[in-house]
Amino acid sequence: MTQPPLADLVEPVSVALKFAIVGVLYLFLAWIARSSIVDLGRGTVGAVAPGVASGEGLSGGGAGEPRLRVERAIGHHPGDEYDVGTGAIIGRGSQVEIQIEDPYASGKHTRLVRQAGVVIVEDLDSTNGTFLNEEPLVGAQPLQLGDRIRIGDTEFTYLDD
Repeated sequence: MTQPPLADLVEPVSVALKFAIVGVLYLFLAWIARSSIVDLGRGTVGAVAPGVASGEGLSGGGAGEPRLRVERAIGHHPGDEYDVGTGAIIGRGSQVEIQIEDPYASGKHTRLVRQAGVVIVEDLDSTNGTFLNEEPLVGAQPLQLGDRIRIGDTEFTYLDD
């Protein structure tokens, strides 16, 4: 009994590997599409941030009140200030206190919470992360005067004086 030539054995394996590679590629593309749809479904891209058109949420710069000053952000003017109050959520979604139009922001990206006079910043498991003073934010961190919060290309400075 003769054995089949090596070429006859390699061809089915080659075809199977090609299908496996194509399958993995389709799974990867499906994962990207799902992630994008879920993230976009949480917010409306291109919407005007609350408080920008009406002035609601913008601070008059009162002394002693914690607030964020816009350094750079799509749809915001540098120097605009937002009161933190007892807390605020920053993100692209419509159910946030400070809405940003940054394509790298999640619907609900970052949370600020005021506890015993200290403002705490925390990333909400966003896709691209939050940066505090150009370092990735890990866990909840207290904010100090002048700290910079960056979400994608959007940047705020924390003020409380």
